[in-house]
Amino acid sequence: MPPMPVIDLSLIDTHKVLIDKEGIRKVNLQRYEMEQLDGILYLDHKEHILVGYKDVREDEFWVRGHIPGRPLMPGVLMIEAAAQLASYGNHEFLQSDQFVGFGAVDEVKFRGTIVPPAKLILLGKALDIRPRRIVCYVQGFVDGKMVFEAKITGMPV
Repeated sequence: MPPMPVIDLSLIDTHKVLIDKEGIRKVNLQRYEMEQLDGILYLDHKEHILVGYKDVREDEFWVRGHIPGRPLMPGVLMIEAAAQLASYGNHEFLQSDQFVGFGAVDEVKFRGTIVPPAKLILLGKALDIRPRRIVCYVQGFVDGKMVFEAKITGMPV
């Protein structure tokens, strides 16, 4: 049985984007095919919670080959989306302009598949925030169903 969501999904307006892709690009350096975060929908600085999303499109670079005739979003890209959310969280919660890269990924559980087109909603809660490290618990949801969860550690690169 999946854990409870980090935040009640009914509180999130998926049509109200707080930070768009251009705002994310000011913080996260990934570009082109490696941009796995399209927007930030919610920020709570006191509770260290943020919610982002990725529109999983039918023209993504991986669709043709993973899996032909039945495209499934690769788990590694789900984790990359979670890492990009954590990186953006580091910027928001520490007011830091340092680029944050992967330090570790732990406690990953894949609970479902993502088939394009889909909107992947990413719920993140920073568990530990320091100048040299952020640890975020991230959950991914599609159509209200949890498809993965992971603990992401990011470090300035």
